Amino acid sequence: MAREALEQLSEVVGKCAGASVWTLGDDELVNSLDAVHQALQTLTAAQLHLIREIDGRGLPIAQHASSTAVWLRERHRISIHAAKRLADLARAVDERAALDTALVAGVVNAEQATVIATAVRDLPADLGADVVDEAEAVLIGQAEQFEPTILRKAGERILAHVAPEIADARDAAALQRQEARAWQTRAFQLTRLGDGRVRVTGWLDEAGAATVNAALDPLCAPRHDDEPRTPGQRRADALVEVCDLATRTEQLPDNGGQRPHVMVTVPFELLEQQFGVGMLDTGGRLSPTQVRQLACDAQLIPAVLDGDGQVLDLGRTRRLITGSLRQALELRDRGCAFPGCDRPPRWCDGHHIQSWADGGPTSLENSVLLCGYHHRIIHRGHWTIRLCVEDSRPEFIPPDYVDPRQRPRRNPYHPRT
Repeated sequence: MAREALEQLSEVVGKCAGASVWTLGDDELVNSLDAVHQALQTLTAAQLHLIREIDGRGLPIAQHASSTAVWLRERHRISIHAAKRLADLARAVDERAALDTALVAGVVNAEQATVIATAVRDLPADLGADVVDEAEAVLIGQAEQFEPTILRKAGERILAHVAPEIADARDAAALQRQEARAWQTRAFQLTRLGDGRVRVTGWLDEAGAATVNAALDPLCAPRHDDEPRTPGQRRADALVEVCDLATRTEQLPDNGGQRPHVMVTVPFELLEQQFGVGMLDTGGRLSPTQVRQLACDAQLIPAVLDGDGQVLDLGRTRRLITGSLRQALELRDRGCAFPGCDRPPRWCDGHHIQSWADGGPTSLENSVLLCGYHHRIIHRGHWTIRLCVEDSRPEFIPPDYVDPRQRPRRNPYHPRT
């Protein structure tokens, strides 16, 4: 490349950069931008030719750089990622004459050239040269229409365009490899962070993820127009609800000779006093409100604890709102009894209107069905529940900030038949 040509190039570029553009008409302005853009692609081609020659002569290694990319980074003060892209593209256009010609002519830009080079490189090694050349030509032709992201997607499907007779088999084999890898690397972890939170992490294969989505999606929709929960919070609640439903069924296998369950340990006198902190069998801790909520519809295992919290004597397991009482409760309430909720009975807990820890009996007259969301609302203590004297159906007294007159409300979605 003649020194004179480079000097002229520098002079012309300087004039273009220093020229006033405010005097240009709209069409001239746009046409000038197009001309500069095309010139930049041609200059990029010239830059790549120089980089490839410098790499071929081994000049970066001779100057003690570990690679051509590192040499470019240090010499031109660009990022290592940009330097590596230049070095890789220089190698690609050196190997693909049609791509080089398209870049010199401004038919493709540097980003598109990178996409095309990658797509051609990723074609099966046993394809004939004529098929590879056809794939390259098709992508160069599509570069006139598509920006790099869409062109990349076209590159992923190029085999189906140029060699449809083998594309299906290749895709099937690739999917089988992906499925095998996904199945082999599937994982699920619950990690306690020590601050009351538990991090959920893991990987699923596509089929497993579809099953999980099918179970969670119906529970993720906002329940009210003014739903306070974020989408992430709704998904988290849905996961817990699905698992809660699973523990209620007869289908899960025994765990240590018992049905799956959650065990919470708390001194009984503290539970009665409403400030006992519970300890889960996983090591996590629960607030008194959560403990009392779980106690509403759980297996309770009375225990005598010594001063060090050691179990000295276990009584027999007593079930609370279960069996025939649970059936009678479902027959009466038909689902979550909270006003405006349409959750069915299988998603609900049995709640003691007067807390069992406060001496409330386990009876139909002291019970109400609540879904998990409204169960948590009730345990905040702002709403009051009572049974109507006339028909023994639940009524809810809202707090004054919801209704200053605190008029009783009923659920209209579960009528008796």
